[in-house]
Amino acid sequence: MDTDQRIAQWEKMAAEAPDGMAYFSLGNAYRDADRLADAATAFQKAVQLDPGLSRAYQLLGQVLLKLDRKDEAGKVLTTGYKTAAEKGDVMPERAMATLLQNLGQPLPEVTRPKRETPASAAASTTGTVTDRRTGLTQAKLPDPPMKGKIGKFIYDHYGADTWREWIGQGTKVINELRLDFSNEQHQQVYEQHMLEWLGVSMEEVSAYEKSQA
Repeated sequence: MDTDQRIAQWEKMAAEAPDGMAYFSLGNAYRDADRLADAATAFQKAVQLDPGLSRAYQLLGQVLLKLDRKDEAGKVLTTGYKTAAEKGDVMPERAMATLLQNLGQPLPEVTRPKRETPASAAASTTGTVTDRRTGLTQAKLPDPPMKGKIGKFIYDHYGADTWREWIGQGTKVINELRLDFSNEQHQQVYEQHMLEWLGVSMEEVSAYEKSQA
């Protein structure tokens, strides 16, 4: 699917089921097409609809910096950093910390969640993994959750607790967007939502696959 097709798809999805993830995906499509002003508008809508979507703050801040809107970017990144830190979203937090430091702005004080090893990890019979999304030690999934390189990447980088959380979010995506898994395009929509929620790109997945060959 080319960029124009992705944009048309997500514009339709955002109009039919306007939620934070739909606008987040639309913002990503605009960003890939170098439509930065449109991307900023979409990411702003995403955080309005879902204030806990820390990755949207990160990408909005990056887009605003490219548009040379540094004052706005600083405010967005400060809010986003606090949101990510308070939720335990490690990757967006680190990315926004770097962006704030590059702007010469201090990191805000935050209330962090207790970083304890979940009971599921302590009781795991499948081993443990340092979950990429939360930075916590979690029980490993018993098997890759799907075939192919995406399933292998998820198995090696995410824990069972995070995957269960995605299943809940994914069910919402399926219901709200009325996805039919017999339709290949709908499968791609689901996959895109999943990767964006996990905070990973297909480029990273492909690079990891090559590194394991």
